[in-house]
Amino acid sequence: MIKHIVLWKLHDRDKADLIRQTLEALPARIPQIHRLEVGTGMPAGEFTADVALYSEFNSDADLKTYISHPAHQEAVAIIVPLVSERRVADYAV
Repeated sequence: MIKHIVLWKLHDRDKADLIRQTLEALPARIPQIHRLEVGTGMPAGEFTADVALYSEFNSDADLKTYISHPAHQEAVAIIVPLVSERRVADYAV
């Protein structure tokens, strides 16, 4: 199992719901997603992420398919202009 976690800080926190909706639409379009969960951060200071993505994939190959999938690339095109900072963690369990 591969865990894929992404944390974003946004230029405008009001765009968090747009990102959440965009990401939550992906499992219907990308069958390699085993699990996907999106949360919007509660404002707590400069080190708090505005949006968090937690997702699981059955294999590294599935994660790579997800990353290159056209639906994911469409989401990236929406999200990137809204982001001021991004952190990613991928790990196997």
